[in-house]
Amino acid sequence: MYGLVNRAVQELVIKNFGEDVWHQVCRKAGVEVDLFISNESYDDSITYDLVAATSEITGLSAGKILYDFGEHWIIHTGHKGYGALMEAGGKSFSEFLINLPNFHTRVVMIFPKLRPPEFAVSEVAGNSLCLHYHSERVGLTDFVKGLIHGLGNKFKVSTRATLIASKSDGADHDVFLVEWWEE
Repeated sequence: MYGLVNRAVQELVIKNFGEDVWHQVCRKAGVEVDLFISNESYDDSITYDLVAATSEITGLSAGKILYDFGEHWIIHTGHKGYGALMEAGGKSFSEFLINLPNFHTRVVMIFPKLRPPEFAVSEVAGNSLCLHYHSERVGLTDFVKGLIHGLGNKFKVSTRATLIASKSDGADHDVFLVEWWEE
């Protein structure tokens, strides 16, 4: 993953738990990087190790940390790293999700070594749709739920993302039923 991702993990840990906890996380994870360079590629294991260490030190589940990280990614990192792309993604929650399959196509132009997930949308109706998540990376469903919640906050709607098909249960990709309503 790119340094931008690990930097965002660092920001989230420091924001929620302080610098001392971040240093404990790095020691526990065996991460000796003082500064993650946003556009440099790092091994995925670093990110997973940071999340696992944060879980162990804070007592929060890895799922909760990933969920919070997904929300943080949209609200903070997305605007800093992809501001114009985020704004071009759509004027509403549903429009953004429908346009999501095109988002990473544009991001790859900025980060050429990126191995992004692929999203697809189906069964669009009123205030719900199915979001299909294809990724070579495992264990990130809570992160995707956090992303969806963060997008809901961005567009001032309440959301619910229910995992209805899962790679961990034998499906070839994860599928979320995403529902939203005005706050």
